[in-house]
Parts: sequence; structure tokens; C-alpha cells
Amino acid sequence: MKNRKFVTVSLAAALAIGTIAANGVLVSADAKKGTIKVAASATPHAEILEEAKPILEKEGWDLEVTVFDDYVQPNLVVESGDFDANYFQHIPYLDNFNEEQGTHLVNAGGIHYEPFGIYPGTKKTLDELEDGDTIAVPNDTTNEARALLLLQDNGVITLKDGAGLEATVKDIKENPKNIQIEELEAAQVSRVKDEVAFVVLNGNYALQAGYSVSKDSIAHEASDSEAAKTYVNIIVVKEGNEDSEAVKALVDALKSDEIKDYINETYDGAVVPFEESTDDADAAKEETADDTADTDAAEDAE
Repeated sequence: MKNRKFVTVSLAAALAIGTIAANGVLVSADAKKGTIKVAASATPHAEILEEAKPILEKEGWDLEVTVFDDYVQPNLVVESGDFDANYFQHIPYLDNFNEEQGTHLVNAGGIHYEPFGIYPGTKKTLDELEDGDTIAVPNDTTNEARALLLLQDNGVITLKDGAGLEATVKDIKENPKNIQIEELEAAQVSRVKDEVAFVVLNGNYALQAGYSVSKDSIAHEASDSEAAKTYVNIIVVKEGNEDSEAVKALVDALKSDEIKDYINETYDGAVVPFEESTDDADAAKEETADDTADTDAAEDAE
């Protein structure tokens, strides 16, 4: 009976103090700040988010992660307000999506970079390519361009001048071996690897297919290239929410040393933590300052 009273008193005391145990860490009940709902691709995005949960929990946030297997719904559920953020895409895809769908989504922070790679199908090296062979690539605008640019960099095709990040198969200028480019939804590309000479894959789908960038890719984008800045995977939120306490906490957790170490130790070069250079940060500040100055000037002119 005495023991029972002791437990009751101890529990009451704990509640009076306002603390609860979470994964061995005492968190003030008053410090609980709410739930952050994030839509994500399964690999590596949702895995990285799972690693960030304890970091956010210590700060009073519950992180709720929902996995999506496409590139459309994660943006729509953030636009609708059903989710606070998503984590699956790079900036060119986001810009293209906003333009095509009329959405109002913005970049809240760059987290990692996934080198795009050429992987073996029925052929093991590009030297084995024969006339009429087929190479599978993603069919969405920015990722198809990225795949075609990588094939160009490795001498398979030549694109028209200026095709850049909007390149499609219609922009192929030279194709000496009459390579057939099979355009598929990004998640489907790896599934035809036994039917085509090569597949060109996003980093997350390469991981899901069991490929290692360092061991299996025939060629891939350099981690210190301009592509790393262009195709950094970002946290995306609806415009106006990028400076919210929840979103800032999420981005800070994902850019923490703990998460960087996890990424480097887990993904064998297929995922690389994104480090914004001082020059990039200064350029961003200058752009923001210019935008502010332009706005002020416009207001003064009214």
C-alpha cells in the first residue's frame, strides 16, 4: 500500500513539474509545440526524416512523415494546406510544377544532392552500345533534360545549342548510333533494366533499385558540379510559411551534423549533404536586397 501511494505521489509530482519522458529525454509538457506533417518520397527522403524525429522531439516537435510514390500529390497536399511541407524534389522541378499547375510553393532550404547516374541494363559499358539500342530515361521535363545532358556528357548523343534544362528528345541534334530513348515515369525506369541497354536514374530510384552510385553507375554527375547547386533536394512549403517556427525547426534539424553524418554513412555516395557556399549565400542575400530595393522603389513611385 505504501508503494502504491509512493507511485501515485511521484506521478503527481512529475505532472506538477510538467515533464514527460520521450526516448529517455525529459521534455517539458509546456514545451510541446505541435506536429509537423511532411510528405516525402520513400528513399532517401523519408528515411532521413525518420532520423530527424528525435532531434525535433527534443525541441518539442512531433514529426509525422507520409510516403508518396509519385511526384505530383506531395506538392498538391502542401498547396492545399493538408501538409506543412514536402521533401522529394529539386528546384527546377518545383519551378516547372508551379508554372504548369499554378501552385504557390517555395523552397525553404536545401538539404541534399543526389548524383544522377547511368546504370547498366543489358549492357555493362557504354562501349557496348550498338545501333538501335534503347536507353530508358525519366519523362518529366527537368529530369529528362538532366538525363539527356548526362548522356551528352558521355558522348552518346549531342543536343542542340541552348537546349539546357528544358531539353527533350526533340532537341537531340546528333545520334550516331540511332539510340532509342524510352521515356517513362521516373518510378518505372529502373523496372525495365532487364529490357534496355541502360537506364538513367534519379538517385532515390537508383537506391530503391539496389544500385550503388560509387559501385554500379557507369557515369554520374560530379558532387562538386554546378548540378549539385541546381538539383539540390529541398524542403518545400506553401508561400508565406517558409519562415514559420515549425519549418525553420525542420530545416535546421535536417541540416544538423547528426543528419549529415547519417547521410554520409548510409548512402554510399548516392546522397550527399548539401553545403551552401559563402558565395551562394552572399548571392542570395544580394538578390533579396535587390528585390527589396525594387519593391521600395515601386512603392515610392506610386
